[in-house]
Amino acid sequence: MGHSEENSDVAARQKAIDDWLPVTGSRNAKWWSSAFHNLTAMVGAGVLSLPFAMSNMGWGPGATVLILSWVITLYTLWQMVEMHEMVPGKRFDRYHELGQHAFGDKLGLWIVVPQQVVVEVGTCIVYMVTGGKSLKKVHDTLCPDCKDIKTSYWIVIFASVNIVLAQCPNLNSISAISFVAAAMSLIYSTIAWGASINKGIEANVDYGSRATSSADAVFNFFSALGDVAFAYAGHNVVLEIQATMPSSEDTPSKKPMWRGVILAYIGVAFCYLPVAFIGYYMFGNSVDDNILITLERPAWLIAAANLFVFVHVVGGYQVFAMPVFDMIETYMVTKLNFPPSTALRVTTRTIYVALTMLIGICIPFFGSLLGFLGGFAFAPTSYFLPCIIWLKLKKPKKFGLSWTINWICIILGVMLMIVSPIGALRNIILSAKNYEFFS
Repeated sequence: MGHSEENSDVAARQKAIDDWLPVTGSRNAKWWSSAFHNLTAMVGAGVLSLPFAMSNMGWGPGATVLILSWVITLYTLWQMVEMHEMVPGKRFDRYHELGQHAFGDKLGLWIVVPQQVVVEVGTCIVYMVTGGKSLKKVHDTLCPDCKDIKTSYWIVIFASVNIVLAQCPNLNSISAISFVAAAMSLIYSTIAWGASINKGIEANVDYGSRATSSADAVFNFFSALGDVAFAYAGHNVVLEIQATMPSSEDTPSKKPMWRGVILAYIGVAFCYLPVAFIGYYMFGNSVDDNILITLERPAWLIAAANLFVFVHVVGGYQVFAMPVFDMIETYMVTKLNFPPSTALRVTTRTIYVALTMLIGICIPFFGSLLGFLGGFAFAPTSYFLPCIIWLKLKKPKKFGLSWTINWICIILGVMLMIVSPIGALRNIILSAKNYEFFS
């Protein structure tokens, strides 16, 4: 008698915690909300740096890397969606739970959590800076004669919007924010390539290497690979997004999830490829590392595009912050025995947003650092960690199709993980003399 009562108490407490946590709190999401979340997580403001990445790789290698990345990351995303419910009656609601299932409780946490934290917190900090800079650009474009306002103040404005939105209890409750953000990413990508066509090809456009030496060319190429890896980094939140889907024996959550992913990936191709190819085609190697900077005219359109970037980055911040909130709140409730409450949520989330804001203000050149960190964390979580888990759990036949494809992805992913931080580190060193803290 005593045991079953204890068990039901434990189960009831666990259910109360699950219902309160942001990832598992609400499981009635529709397939299209997975499309918005995935699109918002995937299409970061990174899309605007793709023409620049192309100019560092050239036509052939650039097109190959972009399309190959699209294919590989779609494949690894499919694997993660499939593995979400590979154990009957159990759902891996979080990336690290899948890692723990594959590598054991201790090791699984150590493999997945640090990388996931680097990606998610790193993205939040970069979005702080991007959001602040986009707002500043709107102000400067519309009012060139106004008094110059420091980027730091714009970052504070961005942060205050996010402190309010961060109080949305779970992933499902930010579907509307995600929808708006996903729409914005499609709109500003279209503005970027549409305005490029409108501006026409530069008079003496040059597709040659912008590098002055062969060493330069190699390092620029490495760094461009890092930019591309950063552009395809939605995998860190994919299981968490799938956790919001209902699931039954007839319709497992992978069905609606996969429909959403396909739609999101069509959106990704629609954003990335035209921007990368048309932007590079029009400006050659004179393109800036943000295509919106290369397009100065018409002023109202560029201001609008920057405003859309701002709105999109707000949504992206929320999608990436949710799993972090989930980790912090799980820890507070299960390990430190805080009762699940609104006060706890408001406190932890406000502190988190404030911390990412402070780091963003102190280190406004965090983008270059992300290329460095991104190589270590983005490449594994998106390109090859899912493949390793798949090989370990599904044990496909040696030298069979699945086995071979996974090993190819792992080898390419590991190479990416090694070379992209090298390129980024060199960029950091070269531009370090211009860096100013608290700029």
